[in-house]
Amino acid sequence: MTARTLAPARTTSLIGAGAGFVLFWSSGFIGAGWGTQYTNAFDLLAWRFLLAALIATAILSIRRPQLTRRDIATQIWMAVLTQFIYLGAIFTGVDHGITAGATSLIGSLQPLVIATVAGPLLGEQVSRRQWTGLLLGVAGVALVVAGDLQGGHGSLLLFLLPLGGLLGLVAGTCLDRHRKPAVSSLDALCIQSVVSAVLFVTLAASTDQLTVPREPGFYAAVLWLVLLATGGGWGLYLVNLRLSGATRVSSLLYLVPPTTMLLAYVVLDERIGPLAVVGMLICAIAVALIRVNATLRTWRNLDG
Repeated sequence: MTARTLAPARTTSLIGAGAGFVLFWSSGFIGAGWGTQYTNAFDLLAWRFLLAALIATAILSIRRPQLTRRDIATQIWMAVLTQFIYLGAIFTGVDHGITAGATSLIGSLQPLVIATVAGPLLGEQVSRRQWTGLLLGVAGVALVVAGDLQGGHGSLLLFLLPLGGLLGLVAGTCLDRHRKPAVSSLDALCIQSVVSAVLFVTLAASTDQLTVPREPGFYAAVLWLVLLATGGGWGLYLVNLRLSGATRVSSLLYLVPPTTMLLAYVVLDERIGPLAVVGMLICAIAVALIRVNATLRTWRNLDG
């Protein structure tokens, strides 16, 4: 294949991976709202990662990846930062009344935080066009959830929980790009799932919050989270991180609040206001501004 043939193929792969990531990542917020209707956040996360760890252990036993101590240490820290801290804070916020749309707002501020550290820490350049898109995305996300915030869901202090989780996700993203582990995305996801299972089960048990729910809906929510959020969302996050870099994959998070609200409308029967519609359009423009640089750069590199 020639460079001109490879460029469109790579662009198509990036678009497909990005779209899948947005959809599956958004499903995690829906699963959090669904599952916490039956039990507390720590109990839900413990069951989620118990099931994920069983599947991950089976996969690892078949694949038998060759791992260095550095790779294992990196994946342990990734599990602590991007799953234990991030998901623990996000699910706790939802458990205490923050809605799916408002919670995803905080997570969608990640691109701006990543952009401020991407240059000095990761060597990723952020152009003026990308900065414009990043700031525009913040405005779009704010509009998407403005109606939710005005509705009085949760208190101002509660929003410190997802904010703390956001910082964990940012730290984990930078760690992965700084160390650039040789572990495949599948093996990384499996290792992180096993580590997270140990952490969340220990946390839930030590705080007397580990239970055995009897409602079938709870286990349906667990399956939703494992298959869609863990397998799809986290798996594609790692794939996009290696394909596109920290700044560009983080920019996709701007599409998560509007997607979450659409899913919440279908699954949880939550209404979508006029501000949300405007915000969705602004988010789409913001991501286009950020992603176009990646596409143009890919074409130039292949042509060169």
